[in-house]
Amino acid sequence: MASLGHVAVGLAAARWEASRARPLSRRPLASMAAYGALSLLPDADVLGFRFGVSYADEWGHRGASHSLAFALVIGLTVGVLAWRTGRPFARTFVLAALVVASHGLLDALTDGGLGAALAWPLSSARFFMPVTPLPVAPLGRHLISPYGLRVLAFEALAFLPLFLYALRPVREPSADPP
Repeated sequence: MASLGHVAVGLAAARWEASRARPLSRRPLASMAAYGALSLLPDADVLGFRFGVSYADEWGHRGASHSLAFALVIGLTVGVLAWRTGRPFARTFVLAALVVASHGLLDALTDGGLGAALAWPLSSARFFMPVTPLPVAPLGRHLISPYGLRVLAFEALAFLPLFLYALRPVREPSADPP
């Protein structure tokens, strides 16, 4: 994926969380930035290329950082940090874990690459979903190519409902009549 879909998931998660906050959060920008970053965190594995980590290695691209175990560890870490700052632990843990897990699951829906190591550390096998409707995006600067731009446009349309949900204006709750 070209990352637009991942970011859409993070933004929508932040919007949902903000809608549960009391009083209603009018400006969930910090949460949107945080959940947007969490949604992209598994792709930090591409930094390994600079250090000789191969795409197919356990810690290579779409490897361990795309696993459900990784998502749980990150979710737990974010949940604890949230709890230490007075935010709800359980909701934050679950939402952060789901956002990170969505990355590997969405990558398993793509039509290229080696698949995602969803079951790591139990297995280093890479998985695809039975249906792969999302085009795989080229890595790095190759994203800015005719094919890469088509992938970006496809993702923008495919994830438009999540973007619209996340970015719609916040409405004030109506006051109770006297």
